[in-house]
Amino acid sequence: MKSFLTILFTSLSSLALCQQKEVKAIKAIYDSSSLPELYNKIPIGLSISYANGEVRNTPGFLRGNYNWNRIKVVPSSGTFQNGYLLLDRKALISQNYTIHLTITGTEIPQSMTADILLPKLESIRFHHYADSLKRGFRYYLNVEGIYSSGKIFPLDTSALSFEVSEGKLLGQDLLINNNETSIQSINATATYKNDERLKALTTIPVKKLNE
Repeated sequence: MKSFLTILFTSLSSLALCQQKEVKAIKAIYDSSSLPELYNKIPIGLSISYANGEVRNTPGFLRGNYNWNRIKVVPSSGTFQNGYLLLDRKALISQNYTIHLTITGTEIPQSMTADILLPKLESIRFHHYADSLKRGFRYYLNVEGIYSSGKIFPLDTSALSFEVSEGKLLGQDLLINNNETSIQSINATATYKNDERLKALTTIPVKKLNE
């Protein structure tokens, strides 16, 4: 009887220990202050929930003590290393801005998944600093991106390509020489390089010579 009780106690203790270590769910969180709308290196944190109700977080962004060397994270696009996700923008767009993380580790013998939904660039628009262009002076083509996060950020030639009906493009500046007197307005188009479906069009008046 004593032997049976010893075996029973040992079995129950082992079962309780296994249950204590059993990972039930993993939640992935990104640091929104790192501006994922603009930058490609994003801090990521994992919140790991156990069967016994315990929750542990990874270090870095979430300030936890569950070390990254205990787990392996494979993203559906881009690369992942020691708490940082390096984005592949074109792949991210094709996946509708959702990254699936496949996670394995010493306590996770069967892989688990966690998703991260990043801010989506929904549209772009021109936001001019002046209402007309003056001949002989550079006119900056200011374009803003509007994101699903509600944030609006200026975009430059690293993200945009430009076309104009008249004048000369100098980076993101438009220039008309003083001798081009017949031009009264210029049509400009900005296109997002990673998704050419996102375009913005504008017509810029040219100041008359006597103005």
